[in-house]
Amino acid sequence: MFNLGGYEILIFLLVAMLLFGSARLPSLMRNLGRSAIEFKKGMRDDDTEPKT
Repeated sequence: MFNLGGYEILIFLLVAMLLFGSARLPSLMRNLGRSAIEFKKGMRDDDTEPKT
């Protein structure tokens, strides 16, 4: 998708650690994953609802 290499991922993680801190980063990523799952579920459910 974005075609990121090892160095790019390492730099991204380092910047994220500096911005959010190591204590908040796991909860931030967890919430991001949950929101992506809910978004996908909403997109899938939207196709199956009948139109009135």
